[in-house]
Amino acid sequence: MPTLSEAEIASLLTPYLPNAAPVIVSQLSLYLELLLKWNSRTNLTAIRDPMEIVRRHFGESLFAGQLLDPETRTLLDFGSGAGFPGLPIAILHPEIAVTLAESQNKKAAFLREAVRTLGLAVEIWAARVETMPETRRFHTVTLRAVDNMAAALSAAAPLADKELLLLVGAPPIQPSGFTLQAPIPVPGTQASILLRATRD
Repeated sequence: MPTLSEAEIASLLTPYLPNAAPVIVSQLSLYLELLLKWNSRTNLTAIRDPMEIVRRHFGESLFAGQLLDPETRTLLDFGSGAGFPGLPIAILHPEIAVTLAESQNKKAAFLREAVRTLGLAVEIWAARVETMPETRRFHTVTLRAVDNMAAALSAAAPLADKELLLLVGAPPIQPSGFTLQAPIPVPGTQASILLRATRD
């Protein structure tokens, strides 16, 4: 299985995270290895090319992570899938308490293994987000590549105390009680934008 050197990973990440710290690149290298191994057996991501995984999944997630509100202390990654953008954000910001919500068993099992392998203090919520206690709240909720964005937004909005961070192809319907900020183009793609919606 072809994989990438840490120098190659760092180079691919330059447009998204210039001068990535060696410890971040090292953890991403482990993450990539694990993702490729699991992806050969179970469909975690449709993207199979390691370079594209680094660009599209790692790069876009890290780009979003740099634009978080500096006061973010808790973050929920809604419909985390194989961990994007939540896991790269947790690697970039170990001081943030990250929760990855993923209801599909195989993907949740991968997330548990990834968190264990990477030594991250990250919580896995292996159930539908709607089943979270109403008392659970997060400074920021992230959404990326979720199936039904309108439904996901209506479920995610009540959990976000301060902001929603969306990696999307087009601006969605504005969630009630939030103000959409100007879209930020994601480097290296014509298709993705980063949208921050702040609570009114």
